[in-house]
Amino acid sequence: MTRWTVNCSILYTDLPLLSRPAAAAADGFTSVEFWWPWPVAEPTDREVDAFVRAVDDSGVQLTGLNFFAGDMPAGDRGLVSWPGRSRELLDNIPVAASIGERLGCEMFNALYGNRVEGADPREQDDLAAEMLAACARGVRGTVLLEPVSGAPRYPLLTAADAVAVLDRLGDVPALGLLADFYHLATNGDDVPAVIERYAPRIAHVQIADAPGRGAPGDGTLPIQQWIDDVYATGYDGYIGLEYRVEGPGAFDWLPRERRAEGST
Repeated sequence: MTRWTVNCSILYTDLPLLSRPAAAAADGFTSVEFWWPWPVAEPTDREVDAFVRAVDDSGVQLTGLNFFAGDMPAGDRGLVSWPGRSRELLDNIPVAASIGERLGCEMFNALYGNRVEGADPREQDDLAAEMLAACARGVRGTVLLEPVSGAPRYPLLTAADAVAVLDRLGDVPALGLLADFYHLATNGDDVPAVIERYAPRIAHVQIADAPGRGAPGDGTLPIQQWIDDVYATGYDGYIGLEYRVEGPGAFDWLPRERRAEGST
C-alpha cells in the first residue's frame, strides 16, 4: 500500500496557499506536505493560526514541513550552513515545532544551504552540524536532510553526501535522509543502489519525473519500480508528490481510488 502525500507548495500554485489543503482533499488525498509557507522565519500568530485552521478544516493530515529556507525563488536553499543567519533558523525552530505539534506533523526538512562566497566550506559544515543538532532537539519528530538538484552552490548532491553529514552527527537522534528520487536521478546518483545501501537511513521519499520535474509518466524515470523497491526494504512512510503540473490533469496518472491513505 503506497501512502501518498501532496506537496502543496509546488502543486496547486494557481490557488491561494490556504486553499490548497482543501483542494487536495477534494482530489481524494488525505495527506499534504509544505515547504515553509511564509517568506519570513517568524510569521505572525494570526498567520500561523490561519494556516493550522486551513489544514485542520480540510480534514487532511500534515505529514511534512520545511524549516524556513530563505528566499527560495531567488535561489536560497536553506539556512543550516549559512553563516550570519543562524539566529533566523534558531528563531524558526519553535515556530515549526508548534505547527507540528498542533497538526501532528513529525517530519521536518532542514535544507542544508548553499556555499557562501567568502566563507570557508569547513566552517559552514561545522555550523551545519551545530544547527542540525539544534533542529533535532527543537522538534518532536524526525529532521530530514535532502540532496538537491538545480542549485549550483548546494553541496549535497548525492545520498552519500547527505549520509556523510548525518554520520558526522553521531548520536544525535531523529535524523534521516530525504530521498527525492527526482533530485538524485537528475544529479546522476544510482537510485536503485541508494535504496539498497541506505534503506535504513531513508525517512521520507519524494518523487517527480525527469526530465522536466513533471508527473510520473511525463518523463523516463522508472518511478513505480523505485517506489516498489523502497517499500520492499521495509520503508513504511509516505511518498511525497513534489512535481510541477497545474490544472485539472495534475493527478490523472493516479486513479482516484488509490489516493487516500488506506487505499490499495
